[in-house]
Amino acid sequence: MIAHEVFLLGMMLALFAGILSGIPVMLAIAGVPLLTALLGSLAGVFDIGFLKFFPARVFGMMSNPLLMAVPLFVLMGVLLEKSRLAESMLKVLGRMLGGSSRGMALSVLAFSTIIAASTGIVGATVVMLVLISLPTMLEAGVPKRLATGIICASGTLGQIIPPSILLVLLGDQIGNTYLEAQQQAGNFAPDPVSVGDLFAGALLPGLMLVGLYAIYIFVCLRPMSGQPKSHGPAMASVRSSEILSSFAPPLLLILAVLGSILAGIATTTEAAGLGAVGALMLAGYRSGVKGIGRGLVLLAVAAAFALMALRLFSGANTESAALGVIAAILALLMVLGVLVAGIRLWSGGLLQGALGDTLRISGMVFGIVVAASLLALVFRGFGGAELVMEAMAEIPGGTWGALIVVMAIVFVLGFILEAVEIIYIVVPLLGPPILGSDISPVWFGVLLAMNLQTSFLTPPFGFALFYFRSTAPRHITTADIYTGVAPFVLLQLLGLGLLIAFPSLATWLPDLIFGN
Repeated sequence: MIAHEVFLLGMMLALFAGILSGIPVMLAIAGVPLLTALLGSLAGVFDIGFLKFFPARVFGMMSNPLLMAVPLFVLMGVLLEKSRLAESMLKVLGRMLGGSSRGMALSVLAFSTIIAASTGIVGATVVMLVLISLPTMLEAGVPKRLATGIICASGTLGQIIPPSILLVLLGDQIGNTYLEAQQQAGNFAPDPVSVGDLFAGALLPGLMLVGLYAIYIFVCLRPMSGQPKSHGPAMASVRSSEILSSFAPPLLLILAVLGSILAGIATTTEAAGLGAVGALMLAGYRSGVKGIGRGLVLLAVAAAFALMALRLFSGANTESAALGVIAAILALLMVLGVLVAGIRLWSGGLLQGALGDTLRISGMVFGIVVAASLLALVFRGFGGAELVMEAMAEIPGGTWGALIVVMAIVFVLGFILEAVEIIYIVVPLLGPPILGSDISPVWFGVLLAMNLQTSFLTPPFGFALFYFRSTAPRHITTADIYTGVAPFVLLQLLGLGLLIAFPSLATWLPDLIFGN
């Protein structure tokens, strides 16, 4: 058994060394275990026959309809970002809340909360906030370190506020691992865990985190004596038509996507498709579709909501001929609107760029998914699953002690690994001992999501920090960035502690909606 432990330890050390060396992460995650398996086979401590299961595992993942939601959500976010809707939203919101430092900082946070539920792409959100909101906040008197922290932290809210790509990936892994762990524990009919459960479970904790940020900003930016206060005309200068045109489209899209999942109208993948189509029509509308085309896009949007209402209220009367004709007409209107918007975006070059970004981001995610599957297979081949179970059983405090250890490991890994890598390494390797217990899998998944959010803010490899540094002006130093995000990392840990202390924050809404 000592030989197995030596190979496992060597594989994990080599894995981290490979990731830190700068080679593509996918190659490190797949190459290190494969090389370790070959060496272990030569040493007689690994059955090379384990590797024959790898093609079947890859085929199972690539044919998983849930994972189809990932590129669709990515496309939705990229289209919304490229349509420049976010810029007009932030400008209108800043004018509504006045020109004071506190008002401008809170407007950036409020804007980021809305855009988080619309896009969820950290890089695009952080870069956009730097370009649009950083100069405005600095002019309003927000200290540069606080402005840095607000932008970096706000840009990561899309990882915890649904609909979130991170929650989709976590839902896939939590659901599969929970089912297997419960069956090994003797429960052969566990209640399945869906992405919808995690979406509902993460909603209140995500808003709680926004509240903690808001309180910190409110306290830090107390008006000083002699500081001019914002006046009412700032609000009056914003017409209701501006507010409606800026905020109604993304809010309606969020309502359609998240509402269709929580109401049971659509699966996660279907809702992601609806979001991608809605974002396409919204981007086409804002790109300047004229005349009849503009009317067709508006009719298509109305038809989409009509189809949702038809699905929600038709009940068991799904075979009615009249309803079928109505649904066909509404679907035709949607197709025409999508074609008009797509042609307009293609002629302007926006659609090609959005599709390219979607392919690049989705390819990175799925490359890591496939590579991590090989890592998990080799890890089990060396008996790693049994070693983890034995080690977790020896931790003081039982299941709660094991939970704290896993959370600590995830937090530390966040300094050197991406969130997607951590999901597909930690959940299948360290999750079974916890998911095989009586702990709520939804609560565990939301805990992981909030913990993983900190990985975007922790140096040296926090992606929000990278994106901010690449876009920020020179007078904001790297030390300013690290100092600025530190309080927000502590606030995230405070939020994680509150979620551990009060599990109902994550379980109440799923129980209310789905009755689990």
